[in-house]
Amino acid sequence: MTEYDISYSEKYSDGDYEYRHVFIPKDLARRVPKDRCLTENEWRHSFKVTMSRGWEHYGIHKPEPHVLLFRRPLGTDPSTGNVNEKLRKAEIEKYKKELKAKIEADQSVLLNS
Repeated sequence: MTEYDISYSEKYSDGDYEYRHVFIPKDLARRVPKDRCLTENEWRHSFKVTMSRGWEHYGIHKPEPHVLLFRRPLGTDPSTGNVNEKLRKAEIEKYKKELKAKIEADQSVLLNS
């Protein structure tokens, strides 16, 4: 890996936030503060992480300090970083419907086994 070889996980949601993991080179991870999260300016400029607006660094995966954890509220406009309440409500409803369908599918599999 070169100094700025960075990879990004797929986004996932918990019905309130969407999340993404960012994998930075291990040698670069040594520069990440251990006692606080990175500011947007730090992760964008010092660590060269490139993502749309609205993401917040909220933690480090302690067993793997090269994995930075990011989140942003559902309904965040990626061009401004601001939460659009109408979009947020729609995304929460979409999440609930998808979760309900998954639970029903899982229950169907269990009942038919």
